[in-house]
Amino acid sequence: MKKPGIPLVFMMLLVIFSADLLAITASEYAIVINLSGRQRMLTQKMSKEMLLIANGINVAENRVNLEKTANLFDTTLKGLRDGNAEMGLPPSEGKVILKQLAKVEKLWNEFHGVVSPVIAGGDVDIAKVAELNLPLLKNMNTAVRLYEKQAKKATGKSAGVVINMAGKQRMLTQKMSKEMSLVALGHKPDENKSNLRSTASLFDRTLKGLLDGDADLELPGTKDEAIRTQLSVVSKLWKEFQPVVERASGVDTQTVSKADLTDMSKLNLPLLKEMNKAVKMYEQLEQ
Repeated sequence: MKKPGIPLVFMMLLVIFSADLLAITASEYAIVINLSGRQRMLTQKMSKEMLLIANGINVAENRVNLEKTANLFDTTLKGLRDGNAEMGLPPSEGKVILKQLAKVEKLWNEFHGVVSPVIAGGDVDIAKVAELNLPLLKNMNTAVRLYEKQAKKATGKSAGVVINMAGKQRMLTQKMSKEMSLVALGHKPDENKSNLRSTASLFDRTLKGLLDGDADLELPGTKDEAIRTQLSVVSKLWKEFQPVVERASGVDTQTVSKADLTDMSKLNLPLLKEMNKAVKMYEQLEQ
């Protein structure tokens, strides 16, 4: 005769064990926040690449880069939703985050309709790029914030805030480049000069906060010597990039010189690359 309580106990243990297997770990959340945060940057990088094409800067190279950037955005978006072992992404959990990713996917499909013709050799619809990139960026940022809150609730750690803000710096390098390109094209120049000044100011403030802390930005600063060294590399590159941005965003600026536009196209990528290294270092602290 079977003991009545054994099957129920066994099933309860199985449920608990299965939940542990399915739970997203702190290290996985670090990857999720990093890569979802990178998506914000990719929206701006695609926009920048299209607008550089419109400005006649390294046209063939930027078409190739645009295709790579678009493919990476698409692959990562699917990986965030469904999981991607190669990227280290677990499938997303929870109705709220899945609903937000569905909203991002809808906006991405619309934006991709502007990107695809440019990849194929067509002209850039400057007005559409300017109109559609920000809703995609905004809603991707909402997804990152949801992941950050989910991670804090699940792990009790607040490292996601720092990874998010460090990751946001990557996006700001590309947003500045996009805004400068729009000024050069004469698209709503006063508005884009104002946006460019604000973006540059936020980048500068966040960089200082990552190093030494900023309570309003929820940044504790860091004493990790390797990270401080890497952020110093970023600071050095920022000092090169900043004057180009300042000239383009000046209240009295009428046009952006071809020389400054070319310098921007060269300087933004090393700044992005070194900032990305810093983000990876923050992520690895959680491994």
